[in-house]
Amino acid sequence: MNRLMTFDKYRVFETEFAGRPLKVETGKMTQLANGACLVHYGDTTVHVAVTASEKPREGVDFFPLSVDYEEKMYAVGKIPGSYLKREGRPSEKAILTSRVIDRPIRPLFDKSMRNDVSIVCTVMSVDPDCQPEIVAMIGASIAISISDVPWNGPISGCSVGMIDGEYIINPTEEQRKVSQMATTVASTSTRIAMIEAGANCVSDDDMYNAIMAGHEEINKSLIPFIKQIQAEIGKPKFSFPSMEVDHDLFEAIQNKYTEQVKFALDTDDKNVREERLQPIKDAIHAEFDEQYPDKAAMIDECIYKLQKFIVRRWLLDEQKRVDGRGMDEMRPLAAEVGLLPRVHGSGLFTRGQTQVMTITTLGPVSDSQKLDGIDEEETKRYMHHYNFPAYSVGETKASRGPGRREIGHGALAQRALEP
Repeated sequence: MNRLMTFDKYRVFETEFAGRPLKVETGKMTQLANGACLVHYGDTTVHVAVTASEKPREGVDFFPLSVDYEEKMYAVGKIPGSYLKREGRPSEKAILTSRVIDRPIRPLFDKSMRNDVSIVCTVMSVDPDCQPEIVAMIGASIAISISDVPWNGPISGCSVGMIDGEYIINPTEEQRKVSQMATTVASTSTRIAMIEAGANCVSDDDMYNAIMAGHEEINKSLIPFIKQIQAEIGKPKFSFPSMEVDHDLFEAIQNKYTEQVKFALDTDDKNVREERLQPIKDAIHAEFDEQYPDKAAMIDECIYKLQKFIVRRWLLDEQKRVDGRGMDEMRPLAAEVGLLPRVHGSGLFTRGQTQVMTITTLGPVSDSQKLDGIDEEETKRYMHHYNFPAYSVGETKASRGPGRREIGHGALAQRALEP
């Protein structure tokens, strides 16, 4: 017997954003996730699902959130160009978009939560005039807001361009080609949460006004819309065991060890600082491990919190930094060029104990990188690769290739230099 499948919880919410229709569907797809939605903006469609573990992850001292933005080549009617013809690792742009979505969302979770939370944004259809990364950010905010995952949102985001001195919210593909800036703004109802910007040497006032124009549009159109959806179909938020540090434990460590930690931190040499801190950390563990046998991670968190407390008090009360510099003093700067023979260019830049060596290679147009992505860009002539080896911070780890942070920092440098 044929039966028609019914979706009792299926809901559709519609509004207009920057002159284009925005439609959100919930309750039909991904019913086992904590929260999910399908967002249509023009002909761009992104599916977002949020899941959370029932129990905290053991032995971690951070909130384990992962955000993945997945580009599907079928979204633009392309077949992957690899030998296998299967979607592979995320493109650099997908990794950067994951970071852009992560940054405004993460601070609004309770930092004492240790339950794993996963947000997956899948691009299913692309209208070049409606950027899928903006749709994914909006969808992520909606999916978390209607889920049972505790969160202090919502946020929302938009893209801001500028043509002939006029600000354009979510510019079309043709407008983006002639825009003097490409700025992504994410905000809550009260404050800016994240800015990602690139521009052709615009003034500070132009950039500030663009950011505020984006914030105003978000606050007017999207935040009330998301709050309405949450009010109508949002689930009650679940409770979780807080991993906030034990107040009595922190106070005991603070009362006894503040002066020792102050002395350890009061140097401009990071190696000396770590050398001084280690015996203090050992002494604290020796004193409190027996008293708090299951809270070794919490003791480490208390030590870190004490360091932050001391540094903050130095800044606010004495206007000095951890290495003794005043608020208006810079670390010593130095630059050298031509360090390496045979390469096309090399330079070493030093600020305090931080160093970066950059090597430049020039190549013919045939060396351009071929891109296999969902936007119109098919080749890339300027590639800025940033690597952060473990030895640069004195750690012992095997090299595993660039992570998201390294890819993100390289992209920021490229965005600054490319214009």
